[in-house]
Amino acid sequence: MNTTRNDLILKTSLNEDGIYRLTLNNPVNHNVLSEKMMSNMQDALEESINNRKIRVVIISAEGPTFSAGHDLKELTKGRQNSDKGKSYFKTIMKNCSKLMQTIVNNPKPIIAEINGVATAAGCQLIASCDLAYASSLSKFATPGVNIGLFCSTPMVAVSRNISNKHSMEMLLAGDLISADEAETIGLINKSITASLLKAKTLEIAKKISKKSALTLKIGKEAFYKQINMNLSDAYDYASNVMVENMLKLDAEEGIEAFINKRKPNWQDK
Repeated sequence: MNTTRNDLILKTSLNEDGIYRLTLNNPVNHNVLSEKMMSNMQDALEESINNRKIRVVIISAEGPTFSAGHDLKELTKGRQNSDKGKSYFKTIMKNCSKLMQTIVNNPKPIIAEINGVATAAGCQLIASCDLAYASSLSKFATPGVNIGLFCSTPMVAVSRNISNKHSMEMLLAGDLISADEAETIGLINKSITASLLKAKTLEIAKKISKKSALTLKIGKEAFYKQINMNLSDAYDYASNVMVENMLKLDAEEGIEAFINKRKPNWQDK
């Protein structure tokens, strides 16, 4: 089965392996995270949560810019309001934060496929995804400091992926870094030749799609919950998660299949 739905700025497709691709499709405006783009992405991601046909999500983009972040023209227009835009700015930041948390809290693994420049909230989007693969042509930055607007919300996602020193260098200098450097500091998983990027991302997505969806859900949720706990609490929590996981049908099936050297038959239960 292959289903495709296109609209003005976001394309979605679902293939026979259960890989759901969201493609930012506003290259003329550098795929900015405008009100409409964020709303469309929010809807698509929420749809993926309960759709059993969807097993993995890929977020990609058309054109040379993956995403330039927030729509500065929209934000500037908001200054015309009587409160100088304060209420509007709050709404935009709330919606963006909700979108990023939807990615993290989504039970389906989400992969960023980057073939271009990702800046500010565009960089935040990548850092929020579970995995990220980029072409060697890609570049990354949190450049808000250059225009008097510190990238405070992108900082939340970026600082949870890379070290404090690397985070602060990106945030304070605002310079573009290469895909190779992004790989070195851990912002992305791997820098790949542009011609091989899509095939590599699909290879990873397809491999993940063959796992038990329930097991992936349990594991992703546990990862993000334990990451900021102290060591003792993290082990207590993870031990309880593993006990509950062991009691699931898929764990019983998977272990039995391994022992008997056969392919498991996942029930996602």
